[in-house]
Amino acid sequence: MKTKLISPSLLSADFGNLERDINMLNDSQADWLHVDVMDGRFVPNISFGFPVMKTVQQHSTKFVDVHLMILEPEKYVEEFINLGADLVSVHYEACVHLNRTINLIQSLGAKAGVVLNPSTPVLMLEDIIEDVDLVLLMSVNPGFGGQKFLKNTYKKIAETKDLILSNNSRALIEIDGGVNLENASKLFEAGADVLVAGNAVFSAEDPAKMIELLKI
Repeated sequence: MKTKLISPSLLSADFGNLERDINMLNDSQADWLHVDVMDGRFVPNISFGFPVMKTVQQHSTKFVDVHLMILEPEKYVEEFINLGADLVSVHYEACVHLNRTINLIQSLGAKAGVVLNPSTPVLMLEDIIEDVDLVLLMSVNPGFGGQKFLKNTYKKIAETKDLILSNNSRALIEIDGGVNLENASKLFEAGADVLVAGNAVFSAEDPAKMIELLKI
């Protein structure tokens, strides 16, 4: 799988014109479509669930990148995959039996990712890094869009890259939170493979052009 990918977050789209915004992404240079699912328990916000995923499934032509910010994600991963998720990422902090959940996702035909909150050390992934397809590093505290980027993310990218290489892992590194034109190229240079961009894309005067600029 190629790297230097942009995954615009649907959380920042116009929900009154969701089909329009998904079609814009279809026609853009976006590589993936990022779907943030929040339950109001694991994070202090509620976003959306299966009904919005059905709309994504009906209209998106992109690789669908689902980020579950929920407790007990193992109860719901099969339904998200049935609704078109190509990749499902679950939080290390939310999974009691992480290996089992990763194996479940992959057994259902999807790629599996593990997510770390900003305060969770990368070394916690030592026993799972060989099994996952992606590591998603939160560069803000999860739960809300439009937050300020946390600079310790660069250090965590380097640590994650070292862990991947030392274990011959295939995992990509994805960054989510506060991504914009000021830091996108630096994040790619630091070793990130995929950048999630919500506010930066959907608040731009020309979202498709912004996606193109983020990839440079």
